[in-house]
Amino acid sequence: MALTPQEALVYVMVVSAAADRTLSDGEIERIDGLVARLPVFAGFDRTQLPALAKAALDQTQQADDLNDVLEIIFADFPERLYDTAYALAVELVAVDLDIHQEELRWLEMLSDYLELDKLVIAAIERAARARLKKA
Repeated sequence: MALTPQEALVYVMVVSAAADRTLSDGEIERIDGLVARLPVFAGFDRTQLPALAKAALDQTQQADDLNDVLEIIFADFPERLYDTAYALAVELVAVDLDIHQEELRWLEMLSDYLELDKLVIAAIERAARARLKKA
């Protein structure tokens, strides 16, 4: 089953949020909020989110390893959106401001898989830290 770019981005967010083995209400709300407001999701039917989230979690549990999940997510994914996928992953990992080793490993796997430039990775991560800081 090939995913649309928008579905693949939802998968990335769900897998990123669940990388620490939990999917919090805050993470679910963040996914919904990002889908509601980001231009990349224009025209996307948000009523699909629960089913897509379940499918992403099921896929993660059924896969032999996360490389298999990455193959499924990015099978038909446009390269021009690689940085967007990584930015959304970082956003979800950082949402609770308590980043676990599993989440860091997922981000490393994702950036390696997408072959993102180290400066792009650093810029995305720095922007997320700045955006999510508390006063």
